[in-house]
Amino acid sequence: MQMGHLAFDVADMEASLRFYCDGLGFQDAFEMNHPKTGEPWIRYIKIAPGQFIELFYGRKGENQKNSYNHLCLAVEDIFAAEQLLKDKGLPIDDAPKQGCDGNWQRWTHDPDGNKIEFMKLEPDSPQAKA
Repeated sequence: MQMGHLAFDVADMEASLRFYCDGLGFQDAFEMNHPKTGEPWIRYIKIAPGQFIELFYGRKGENQKNSYNHLCLAVEDIFAAEQLLKDKGLPIDDAPKQGCDGNWQRWTHDPDGNKIEFMKLEPDSPQAKA
């Protein structure tokens, strides 16, 4: 359907928000807390309807220089996306599951190991409401 989001780990959330929102003019849409710790986890920056940049708090350690986290492709049918991966002999990293935002997701990776998420946006999810 379209790119759903591109995700980055960030070292300084306020600086990132100034860049993407104040600088580039995108909208600070909403924030999600980690389901286990309750701490701030992901900030969603709205680019266009249904398209976001996800900013993950706390880049550190081995990911200090490369902030790429994953690419998300929005799909109409998560199970059809799974079948496409199977039919094409592409890697399947896990079973389809619902994330803490209520959206269905399915993960694969490219030949370099870059993570790719397929996501079925649910009408009651914060992304759909943003």
